Formats: sequence, C-alpha cells, structure tokens
Amino acid sequence: MSGPATDVFAPATLGPITLRNRVIKAATFEARSPAGAVTDDLIAYHRAPAAGGVGMTTVAYCAVAPEGRTARDQIVMRPDIVPDLTRLTDAIHAEGAKVCAQLGHAGPVANAASNGVAAISPSRMFSPLAMRATRRPHSAALSRVVADHARAAEVAVEAGFDGVELHFAHNYLVSAFLSPLLNRRRDDYGGSLVNRARLARRIAIAVREAVGDRVAVIAKLSMDDGVAGGLRLEESLQVGRWLQDDGALDALELTVGSSLLNPMFYFRGDAPRSEFARTFQPPLSWALSTAGRPFLRRYPYQDAYLLDHARQFRRELSMPLILLGGITTKATMDMAMREGFEFVAMARALLRDPSLLNRIRQDRDAASLCTHCNKCMVTIFERTHCVLTTEPVTLPDREFIGGSS
Repeated sequence: MSGPATDVFAPATLGPITLRNRVIKAATFEARSPAGAVTDDLIAYHRAPAAGGVGMTTVAYCAVAPEGRTARDQIVMRPDIVPDLTRLTDAIHAEGAKVCAQLGHAGPVANAASNGVAAISPSRMFSPLAMRATRRPHSAALSRVVADHARAAEVAVEAGFDGVELHFAHNYLVSAFLSPLLNRRRDDYGGSLVNRARLARRIAIAVREAVGDRVAVIAKLSMDDGVAGGLRLEESLQVGRWLQDDGALDALELTVGSSLLNPMFYFRGDAPRSEFARTFQPPLSWALSTAGRPFLRRYPYQDAYLLDHARQFRRELSMPLILLGGITTKATMDMAMREGFEFVAMARALLRDPSLLNRIRQDRDAASLCTHCNKCMVTIFERTHCVLTTEPVTLPDREFIGGSS
C-alpha cells in the first residue's frame, strides 16, 4: 500500500498522545540498572536520543514479575520504584520527547540461575542459559501473568510514562506461546492458533482496561520467528488481525526473529560469534565456539530489511504500524511514510550516534555511522554501548526532582 508522503518530522498522534515527530527510539536492553535500580547512567542513556531529536524513546526491559527478567539486573515494575522511574520520565520530558516503557515477561529467555527464580515456558524445555529445565505454568499461573502486566502498566502510568509497549516478540513468553515449535500444550493455551494467541490477547485487553486512555498501548509483534516450525508470517498476520479487532492497541511495532534460536534474523549484518563465546562461561562458551554458526547466522544488512514482511501487515491491517529494521536515512524514512507506515523505529543507529536525527534534520543526506558490526549485542551483558564510540555524549546540566538517584 502506498499513499501521499507524510512528513516524518511533523507531529503525530499515537493513541491518546502526540509525538513531536514520527521517529521512535526502539527498545534495546540498556544493562544500566544494577540490582534493578534506576540509575543516572540509565537516565543519560535515554536523555541522549531525546536530546538528539526522537519523538519518543523506549525504556527496556521492564519486567512484569521477578521471573520475567532475562537476568537479575533488570527493572521489575513495582510501586516502590515509582519515584525513581519518575525521575527518568521527567528527564526525558525535559528534552521534549515522550517516553515509553517496554513491559514483558521473558519466559524461556529468562536466566533462572541469575534470577534465582524458575523460568517458565509454554511447555517444559531445557534452558541453555540456566542449564536447567523451565517450568510449565498452569492456567491460574497464566492469569497471574496477565494481572502482572496490568499492574506493571499502572506503575508506568503513575511514574509518568506516555506509553507502554507489550513484548510479544523474539520468543519471550507471549511469543513462545504463539510458536507452534515451543508451545506443545493441549489445553486452552495450546494447539490451534486461536489458543496460542489467547495469552497475547488477554494481556493486551487487561492492560488497556488498566490504563484506559491515559497512555498509548503498543505491542511489539514478531512477524516471523525465522525458525523451522516456529511462528511464520501467515499465522502472525492472523494474530495481528485479532489484536486489531480486539481494539486494545494503538499500534503494532513489527519485528522478526528468536532470541532463543535465531537472534541474527532481526539484527542483520555481522555475527559476532567469537565475542559472544568470550562472554559466557563453559559449557555455553564452548558450545558457541564450536557450534555457534547455526545459532548466530549471518544475514546481509540492507536498509529497511523488514519491509517485505511489514508490507503484508500494511495491506491487511488498518491500525497504525511502526516500521523497524534498517531505518538509518531520511530517504528510508520517507519511503516508509509513502508505504503507509505511521511511525519508524531506530535502535543501533541511535546507539552509535544519539544525535543522528538532529543531523538528518539539518542535512537530509546525513549518513548513519553504524557499521552493523553487531558487537553492541555482546555489551548487553555488561553495559550496552557502541564499541566504536570514543567520544562521550555531552548533555546539558538539568535538575530533575521527582525521585532519588
């Protein structure tokens, strides 16, 4: 679908909020919240792209429950950290941008050994992260997961977030339920697609009921797991139709890939296998060294690399869609607008240069400095950053009240 060009730098509505432009800083785990605390470092990480011109930045990853963390040093959304979260949202608002909290449950992607809490997945499976089996939750436990998402969304509202993004992607818990490969259940949450989509739909509706029209509600949805036997495009399209018909969401952000089985399918570019092997302890490091190629496959990078998949969603759905994947130039942004996407999202390009959007405003031919080496992927286990960046980001001094550091 194509239509008249929309100015990507013009203000735009997203549900009940208005963004100053149509560019969103996509969620990428920051690894700047030791012991799950909001830090000045985390605030600076999000202030930089906000000062650099994005319409909204997305804080990731905000777990809805302790077992929903991928590892222990992640924020769990709970009332006692509202003052510190408010300091974060105040800082972003002071730069003129909106701020969204990515809410989710890691499910089988959680490291139970790190968290000290058993990981859950649709069906029991061996977790190479924790070197132990996951736990299969019963229906009552899944109802608690739904309630956890609603409570986390209420915390986000109280802390001043403008939106919440529900993580329905990358084989985290909801995405794992959507996957016929990972979901081998025979109850109301397994088997048919309508059953496998039940958890996603219940969460979206519960969150909307909890927040009303106070904030935008987005879901990040995998279009294709990129794994044999996993969720593929045709089924994902149907899930998108159901989510649209349920009316709980203001937009879908479209992605692909599996953190468990094929992460490079959504990153594209170089596959940093040796760097990953050096990061982990044996036996996982040995496995990555000797057999890392099937897991960290190499997919050539190109701008707008998810466009072919996303176009099919654009043809099928009328709700707002956010195009992600290889959005690095003004020309690509303009193309996305012509194709009918309401917003675009950027991640690695802003990690390399948080001021990229302001540079593009001044020069439509400005180029991203990101080389797609993907070595930033490995830094999420210590402190997420671009390994090529040598100059520190300089931000103006501001005073933010609303919480303690």
